[in-house]
Amino acid sequence: MRLDEIEVAAPRPASSSAAASAGYVGGISGIGGGLRPVDAASAGIISGAQINSRPVTRPGEVLEEVPGLIVTQHSGEGKANQFFLRGFNLDHGTDIAIHVDGMPVNMRTHAHGQGYADLNFLIPELVGAVEFHKGPYFVRDGDFASAGSVRIDYLDKLDRNLALTTLGSFGFKRGLSSASVPLGAGNLLVAGEAQTYDGPWVVPDALRKLNGVARYSQGTATDGFAVTGMAYWAKWNATNQIPERAVAEGFIGRYGTLDPTDGGDTGRFSLSGRWSQSDAGGITRASAYVIRYQMNLWNNFTYFLNDPINGDQFRQRDARVLGGGEISRVFQGDLFGLPMENEIGVQTRTDDIRVGLFNTTARQYRSTVLDDRVLEASAAFYYENRVRWTDWLRTSVGFRADGYYADVRSDTPANSGRARDSIVNPKLGAVFGPWADTEIYLNYGGGFHSNDARGITATVDPASPLFNISRSPFLVPSTGYEVGIRNRSIAGLETSLALFRLDFASENLFQGDTGTTEPSRPTRRFGIEWSNHYAITPWLRLEGDLTITNARFSDRDPVGQRVPEAPTTIASAGVTFGEGQGWFGSLRFRYFGPRPLIEDNSVRSKPTALLNGRIGYTFDNGVSLALDVLNLTNAKADQITYYYESRLPGEAAAVADRHFHPVEPTAVRLTLAGRF
Repeated sequence: MRLDEIEVAAPRPASSSAAASAGYVGGISGIGGGLRPVDAASAGIISGAQINSRPVTRPGEVLEEVPGLIVTQHSGEGKANQFFLRGFNLDHGTDIAIHVDGMPVNMRTHAHGQGYADLNFLIPELVGAVEFHKGPYFVRDGDFASAGSVRIDYLDKLDRNLALTTLGSFGFKRGLSSASVPLGAGNLLVAGEAQTYDGPWVVPDALRKLNGVARYSQGTATDGFAVTGMAYWAKWNATNQIPERAVAEGFIGRYGTLDPTDGGDTGRFSLSGRWSQSDAGGITRASAYVIRYQMNLWNNFTYFLNDPINGDQFRQRDARVLGGGEISRVFQGDLFGLPMENEIGVQTRTDDIRVGLFNTTARQYRSTVLDDRVLEASAAFYYENRVRWTDWLRTSVGFRADGYYADVRSDTPANSGRARDSIVNPKLGAVFGPWADTEIYLNYGGGFHSNDARGITATVDPASPLFNISRSPFLVPSTGYEVGIRNRSIAGLETSLALFRLDFASENLFQGDTGTTEPSRPTRRFGIEWSNHYAITPWLRLEGDLTITNARFSDRDPVGQRVPEAPTTIASAGVTFGEGQGWFGSLRFRYFGPRPLIEDNSVRSKPTALLNGRIGYTFDNGVSLALDVLNLTNAKADQITYYYESRLPGEAAAVADRHFHPVEPTAVRLTLAGRF
């Protein structure tokens, strides 16, 4: 019995769909265990060709191919992106779990915010496929996955080797070379990338970035292995969000900064492996990783609010080694003659962290707020039973159990301590159909996110130890419900509609004066997602997605019920054309609606609508030339808007104001690529 006979699965994207990239060469991915099937109307798998057909400003934006996901930036280019999905401002990754090649990207107990997910090490041209889920319905998804999860697989073997260079506006320069060659019984893949970028800012970003990947693989997706090493390093200056009054009063320009010394540096070095083996009874998969990560950020979000003399700049330092892995087994069989499979799995992760916060002026040290060491470990066990009861009914029933442990050794003794917590969540799914190429999906599940371990053991404010603070819960539960429908009755068109609800016991919200996220009040979200992908011909594809969400705090508080920065409407549309040699192109529109910035909805952000385009040509000899035009209409919109108090030089007191980070003006990038 084959797995796809009983799996609740959507088909993988056709490799022959329209593509519009000078640098994507295609290849084979999934050796030693690839992406798993999906079983909800809101879930899916995206090909590497689709990802690379998008003209983007920064690598993380390729994930906007996931319907309803917004990826933006409110600071320098080396900092993690900001994410929005299903009515959540996910900051840098509070409730979206991101994995690259089986390794977690989200960092827990991070210096800059819980779940910080820096995707700047991603090389889009190496992406083989992306699997996405929304909602806490899937047994493999644990921490940070309540709004959704994204798993990115790199290619194991390239169809052709690649050399690429891109030159663009505002000092953008990028070079990439990748190749794969047979070695022994397998293949060796190597890739290297270098990039610089200044941006339109008065103080140039001066981004310097180096990136590399080396992989050896043997076998197939069900019987094989892959070993991968990655190395990434970057440094940059940062123009952070600025107050509207500073621009309106002529204090600075739209692309100016109030602290020209903000910026950062980071590095990530990893070694990972995955292995799989199939037999008559099923398939066994295993993966493991070790990552060394470090980051320094210098930010000043409030200027002279807390220290009118020296300013409010602070340094956040994070240095850690983390390791973990997963092993799972799918047992194939039958239940009274009905096709059935059972999957069990175990996941582990341990972080050895040094995390600090220091007051600085122009990046020079002034004092220590905290300098802590944290050991945080977790383990999870999951089980799922999948049965095809009839030709029109399939079910999945499972659960996931997570256990957490943290040992915090703070430089403030009152904030040291140990903590444990655990949570068990059910996961249920049912698929009805197909009837007339239409399937109906029901999903229910529990999820969670962890809080920063330091907030779990702390008893006093590290900045003012005379003041007591309340401890946060370690694990915060969520509950999700979804009903959806997917239709493929028109050749080439896949349309899906999902109604969802998500309840959270406590939401993490951005705090402007510290630049981090903190636990907040319970929330409830209702929403609807409509996704459409239409391959009209093998060389022409249309897409259109719409998400509308109602997000409210679910408790009563006179301050108001609106969740700050929660988007109500997200929409996107696009057209892609091209196949093989000749002309190719893409046009992408993305709309990000206005959002409440405070609980009583009296202050709101403006909407952001952007249009990006690409046109290119692939010659007979494998050389391609592509021109990207970003922000085609030169829209003066905002990447992000916050509302909080700050104090400019010369102001007598704090002023509450909108703080925004502008979208870059129209920019062009020209790419010359050779595939050989």
